[in-house]
Amino acid sequence: MKLNRIFIISLLLMIISCDNGTAQGDSEINKTIGKTQKKKKSDDAILAPNFDLVDLEGNNISLSSLRGKVVLLNFWGTWCGPCKREIPDFINLSKKHRDDGLEIVGITLSSGSAQKIQNFAKKWGINYTLLTDIKGNETQAVTARYGQVTRVPITGIPTTFIIDREGFIRERYVGPRSEEIFYKDLEPYL
Repeated sequence: MKLNRIFIISLLLMIISCDNGTAQGDSEINKTIGKTQKKKKSDDAILAPNFDLVDLEGNNISLSSLRGKVVLLNFWGTWCGPCKREIPDFINLSKKHRDDGLEIVGITLSSGSAQKIQNFAKKWGINYTLLTDIKGNETQAVTARYGQVTRVPITGIPTTFIIDREGFIRERYVGPRSEEIFYKDLEPYL
C-alpha cells in the first residue's frame, strides 16, 4: 500500500512538473556523472537498473538485452507538452546514429493502453522503441528505481539518461533538450 502511495505521489509530481513547460536545471548527479566519469570509469559509477517492460507489439524488452549499445532512456508521456518537443529530435538522432549503436528507448508513463500509445507513435512518426506496462504499474516502479539509484527522484518529465555500452549511467537531463545537446553528450560513447 505504501508503494502505491509513492507511485501516485511521484506521478502527480511528474504531471505538475511537466505542465510548466520549462527545462529544470541540471542536477548535481548530472554534473558528477557527466563530467567526472565520462573519461574514465570510477568505482562509484552508477550501473543503470535493469528492467523488463513490453514494447507496443507486446515483446518483452529488458535493459540488459541492449548491453553493447548506447541507450538514450527517456521517461515521457503522450500528454506531456515538453516531451512532445523532444520527439522530432529523437527521431533524427535515431535515423542518424542507430547504425553507430544508438538505441533510443522511451518509457511511457500514464499514457493509456498500448493501442493508444501506438496510435500516437504512428501519428508522430516515432522510429524508436517505446515501452509500457506489462500488467499495470511496472513503468512507475522503473521510474522510482532510477530515482533511487541516482539519489535524485524523478519528479518531472521528460527525464532522460545516457547509458553507455557497459550499462553505466553517464548523463541525466530533466526537461527537454535539443538534438545538438544530446548528440554532443552521446558522441563520446558512440
